[in-house]
Amino acid sequence: MSTAQQLPDILSPEFAANPYPVYRMMRDSAPLIRHEATQSWIVSRYEDVERVFKDRGGQFTTENYDWQIEPVHGRTILQLSGREHAVRRALVAPAFRGADLQDRFLPVIERNSRELIDVFRHTGRADLVADYATRFPVNVIADMLGLDKADHDRFHGWYTSVIAFLGNLSGDAGVAEAGARTRVEFAEYMFPIIQERRENPGEDLLSTLCAAEVDGVRMSDEDIKAFCSLLLAAGGETTDKAIASIFANLLAHPGQLAAVRADRSLIPRAFAETLRYTPPVHMIMRQTATEVTLSGGTIPSGATVTCLIGAANRDESRYRDPDRFDILRDDLTTTTAFSAAADHLAFALGRHFCVGALLAKAEVETGVGQLLDALPDLRPDDGFDVVERGVFTRGPQSLPVRFTPTA
Repeated sequence: MSTAQQLPDILSPEFAANPYPVYRMMRDSAPLIRHEATQSWIVSRYEDVERVFKDRGGQFTTENYDWQIEPVHGRTILQLSGREHAVRRALVAPAFRGADLQDRFLPVIERNSRELIDVFRHTGRADLVADYATRFPVNVIADMLGLDKADHDRFHGWYTSVIAFLGNLSGDAGVAEAGARTRVEFAEYMFPIIQERRENPGEDLLSTLCAAEVDGVRMSDEDIKAFCSLLLAAGGETTDKAIASIFANLLAHPGQLAAVRADRSLIPRAFAETLRYTPPVHMIMRQTATEVTLSGGTIPSGATVTCLIGAANRDESRYRDPDRFDILRDDLTTTTAFSAAADHLAFALGRHFCVGALLAKAEVETGVGQLLDALPDLRPDDGFDVVERGVFTRGPQSLPVRFTPTA
């Protein structure tokens, strides 16, 4: 076990500006760090993060979410275990896979993407972050839930506040207070709508959640509100950054952009490689149930473990030339990249594998395909300089591009 004294701190401006060199140093010389400021143990190697996520021996729990997530969302599926977790997942999962996703929600995804693109396709210029990526997933989720998309700015403000709370590693009091206000405001917004859907159900996802039942168990109003809050924050933030990062990576590698433009079946490969190379979520925490020994040393029972996905996904012991973006690499399995059998770690693994992974895949494949169709000869605009922001979640701040206008 090492201390963080010889490395740039994860709360430092140097780390925030570019964490990847620090990740490499951690993997090489300090794979287990006791970080006093966050009162956690930081792990950075692929084998260790994978072990934490898969947790075959019941050594790691999600009890950390009691203080990390519950204050802003309420109690969510992420905090549950055993049969309670299995039942709750069975209640919500069907909407995010199979026929429900393809038949009910793929048209919603396609329509929302087209509507956003139609606003700027005739202009010849756009910022793919501000004009598209930050709006698309939130609009999709609001539409799926049957919420008013005119409230987009409120949804975006709420999920931005939630993500800031989750990434508040320095303990900023203002960020914590804003997160607490968001929980109250979102509850006041959602509870009347949930009650109305119970009385007058429609074809939307919120109505489905209100009616869902497994083994005699149904979700309470609080359960549904907490899940919707989690869906907006997690689904909005991660898909937003994934789409922006795919285009940032492809625009930086024109040959690979040309390959994807010529063969759209490569979009899933570009998405999988982006999840590995520049994942939207760089950190996920767990808590030890027992004393645990990892490659860098021993972590005591009851400790918070900060798993650095951004570091593990570039581990040279797992991937060849890991700091190279390559959609055709043969050490990343695209066919399993959006399932619990994935060999990247961006969606976590095990029983808490991201329930919305296939929704994200559908959004990204649709969005990237439609953007490439609508924006011929897409290229960087003047002032194009990819600057990533974020420590807990991370992605490009802006992506100004030019293209031939289309009607």
